[in-house]
Amino acid sequence: MSEKILQVSEIKTLASECLQHYGCDERNAEAVADVIARAERDGCHAHGLMRLAGYTNALKSGKVNGKAKPTIESIAPSVLRANGDQGYAPLALALAREPLIATARKQGIAALALTETHHFAALWGEVEPIARAGICALACVSYMPAVIPAGGSGPLYGTNPLAFGWPRADAPPLVFDQASSVVARGEVMLAAREGRELAPGIGVDSEGHPSNDPQAVLDGALLAFGGHKGSSIAMMIELFAGALIGECFSFEAAARDNKDGGPPLGGELIIAMDPSRFGDALGWASHAERLFEQIEAQNGARLPGDRRYRNRAQSMARGVAVPASVLSTIDALLQ
Repeated sequence: MSEKILQVSEIKTLASECLQHYGCDERNAEAVADVIARAERDGCHAHGLMRLAGYTNALKSGKVNGKAKPTIESIAPSVLRANGDQGYAPLALALAREPLIATARKQGIAALALTETHHFAALWGEVEPIARAGICALACVSYMPAVIPAGGSGPLYGTNPLAFGWPRADAPPLVFDQASSVVARGEVMLAAREGRELAPGIGVDSEGHPSNDPQAVLDGALLAFGGHKGSSIAMMIELFAGALIGECFSFEAAARDNKDGGPPLGGELIIAMDPSRFGDALGWASHAERLFEQIEAQNGARLPGDRRYRNRAQSMARGVAVPASVLSTIDALLQ
């Protein structure tokens, strides 16, 4: 596969230029481009430059407000609400981050209800900055129907990821981000683009038959990880990112979406907790390290996020290898 090495700053500039070409103002474009660049930097290519076509399609169709002006308000002592003004989520998230952290430090625990946004990114990038500020974080978001409920026959839930961030004193935060499906839909999209077969047990085709063909699975449905257990988690996230905050479920998002290939309008819930306010102000961090030491002591075991941090270090030192096919698609978008 032909590739070109780009620096992370070059990826961000390229993404921002493309987004502004399709109607984003500079502030919104820079927020989204930063998310794309960090995804490429950390080896999360399924949420990187390959998503630009979806971002631009939604701008071109008018579904997304490229000049959104998000607003943040406190609606309860520990609850913030961010209205994204029907724009992409990154700007609203960036504006709400410090108020969320400050509220968690004041109250011990805080929640952010993000509404009226179009979310198209990986969640680890949203909990990591909170964890770096010394605050534990959980985040979840729904999407469009892609996952079959346990015992069901058709897609109902989104891939509905759940991310977690835990602060550490002398190391980068422990962060994981995992879909409720066996694999994230973006990974299936990546496999389809690269012509790779999927492993067994990931999804089914449009007739409900198990399939290793990524395009057939994209046209059909993904399976929840762990059967009914993953299905229950996906349902919980539908409720958290939908009913709890006054936003839509995945099937409702699909019903009102214009099918332009970009993300639907929907919500996200982030919960932030100050670990020093839960009864062990002096010992929580060192106690957690004892667990991490036990994990790493086992041959072959690693902490979640370690590979992402290694990818980050390599990318900052050497740049990111971007497939020529991706760059060709972006060149066409800029015409």
